[in-house]
Formats: sequence, C-alpha cells, structure tokens
Amino acid sequence: MPITLHQASIPFLIRGLQTLSTLLDKAEQHADEHKLEPAELTGARLFDDMYPLSAQIQRASDTAKATASRLSGLAAPNFPDDEITFDELQARINKTIVFLEGIPADAIDGQEERKVKMMLRGEEHAMSGQAYLTQFGLPNFMFHVVTAYGILRHRGVKLGKMDYLGL
Repeated sequence: MPITLHQASIPFLIRGLQTLSTLLDKAEQHADEHKLEPAELTGARLFDDMYPLSAQIQRASDTAKATASRLSGLAAPNFPDDEITFDELQARINKTIVFLEGIPADAIDGQEERKVKMMLRGEEHAMSGQAYLTQFGLPNFMFHVVTAYGILRHRGVKLGKMDYLGL
C-alpha cells in the first residue's frame, strides 16, 4: 500500500520536533552539569553568519507549520521569535506539535498535485504538493534539526547518532 502525503509529512515533522525537544533536554542537563549559562548554548552558532540554536529551533518550527499549512490549505499559527530559554523553546516545540496533531489526514491526503506557491529570495516558486514536501519542506526542516544537533555537539553536549534519530 502506498504511503499517503499525510503519512509522509505530519508524523515525520512531529518526530523531528520531538528529537529537538530531546536535544534541548540534554543541552539543559549539560548546562546544569557544567555550570553554563543557558544562553551560552541557546545563543551558540556553528559559524558567525549562521543562526544561533534558538533560531534553528524557531526555523524548524516555522518550516513544520508552513509545510503543513501549504499542503493542507489551513492557516498556521504565528509565533513571535522571542524564545531564548530552554523552557521557552520547549513551549514553542510543543505548540507546533499541537498544531500539527490537529491537522486531519484528509486535509493533506490527495493534495499531491496541489499547486504550492512560495516566495524564496524575492522570487515566486511553484511546485506540486508532493514535490514541495520532498524537495523543499522536509529537506529544509531537517537542515534546521541537524544544524541544532551540530551546534550542541560542537559545544560539547554528549549526543550521538541515536539521539538525532530519536532512538
């Protein structure tokens, strides 16, 4: 039986957000154990011109919401990008998961050919729902998840591949 668009999107996005939550738990534990200010981790970057950890979480949240919204046609909630503490970032992840869990499967299933339009760097791009999910939505989401992992790993947080995979 083929996988549906909903099955390929919503559970995947939720799992990625749950992974981010676990990474933040481990980062907070690391900060406590090493007597670090939380901002030393939430404000950490892989490179100067990249977003800090807090913004990586925010972008992953935004990408998950936008992907679900563009596929379903349902409006996504707006969250201000003002989270800087572990608790605030966890709350944002939880709100995003609640939004995703509220999207009925039938709002996404059958939208494989739906025309998805978006602006990227001032240019409009359009593609089918399936192409959007597989070529932009999921890769963009995972970019921010893996970058969050990389930031924390680079800052000494004890993480491994199984943490990233959520296993």
